[in-house]
Amino acid sequence: MPIRPLSVLTALLHVYIALRLLPALASLTPAWPLALVLLAVSAVTMPLPFVSRSHRADRKAKPAGETLHWIGLISMGWFSSLFVLTLVRDLGLLLAWLASALGGLQVPWDRVTPWSALAVLALATGVSLVGFVNARRTAGVKQVDVPIRGLPAALAGFTIAQLSDIHVGPTIRNGYIQRIVDAVNRLGADAIAITGDLVDGSVPELRDHIAPLAGLRARHGTFVVTGNHEYYAGAHAWIDELRRLGLKVLLNEHVVLQTRNVRGAQTDEELFESALVLAGVTDFTAGHFDAAHASDPHLALYDAPPLVHTRVLLAHQPRSAPVAAAAGYQLQLSGHTHGGQFFPWNLFVPMQQPFTAGLHKLHDMWIYVSRGTGYWGPPKRFGAPSEITLVTLVPAQP
Repeated sequence: MPIRPLSVLTALLHVYIALRLLPALASLTPAWPLALVLLAVSAVTMPLPFVSRSHRADRKAKPAGETLHWIGLISMGWFSSLFVLTLVRDLGLLLAWLASALGGLQVPWDRVTPWSALAVLALATGVSLVGFVNARRTAGVKQVDVPIRGLPAALAGFTIAQLSDIHVGPTIRNGYIQRIVDAVNRLGADAIAITGDLVDGSVPELRDHIAPLAGLRARHGTFVVTGNHEYYAGAHAWIDELRRLGLKVLLNEHVVLQTRNVRGAQTDEELFESALVLAGVTDFTAGHFDAAHASDPHLALYDAPPLVHTRVLLAHQPRSAPVAAAAGYQLQLSGHTHGGQFFPWNLFVPMQQPFTAGLHKLHDMWIYVSRGTGYWGPPKRFGAPSEITLVTLVPAQP
């Protein structure tokens, strides 16, 4: 949406909130002008993050501009909760009025109206503060065991550290990434998977901030697939940059990871059984940006050794799962949803994606959906904690 109509829309929504809350607050406390100031700041600063990206592309942007950008994103998160809670309050007041008019319920309006307005303001602010802390902390490690039927003994305990949806950009910078890298390296995983939406900006803008990813360490290396935000930011340039950093970008292709020393294998069958096919597809929507990048789980297995039966797919969006299951993968690792990131957006994710977060089964394939390691937009996570996922392959119980 263009910035001008967006600014008008958000301003009108702020006016609605002011009309619904401020009169009630004025009857309760002389400090009500503070709420008016907060609403005014929010209305003015909220559109700032949507101003032309050309301002953000200047890597030497003035600190004042960066501060305003931060304030705008924080305002966006606060306003989101405030608007939803105001609607909930109005619905509650409407139901109370109906109960009073039709059922004779005695409602103490002189207490309910002002205190409910204060509760809305307090809850929105509290949720935003907690959400800010949750978003800015280093993601915790979530351990997930995935039972694979017929898993060879050599692959039992194979670990993949999954990062997803970091969204390096205006508020996620070098230091944030370095903390993630340090946390992942302490896990000592066999492989590292980055399942898309790594960046929110161009290579010149973010090259220095994404540089710590070159320090990721795992026995078999680090593998990346593209997400939709890579295509917004210039996917081809980012693919080149990530490869320059030593990361393996999988574009509808696979690698065979050999877990046993070749010289220690007694037969070819034993050698193949101890291997794992790790495949990666481009984002589900990549074909809209570049027809040559159309996502294809079947193509990602082209020429894969048929005797290597354990196959894992990296796919940014859970929507890739039906085709991946048909292609014969045992596990798909995805992200994209952020687990909803914060209420009420978690309610809308199922409208677009078959899975929101966690481990699920689709036919004979498992799919794990990460809640994401960073965040997008407002620095706010509430009810959907960020995660560094340590996936461990284990034999399925008979």
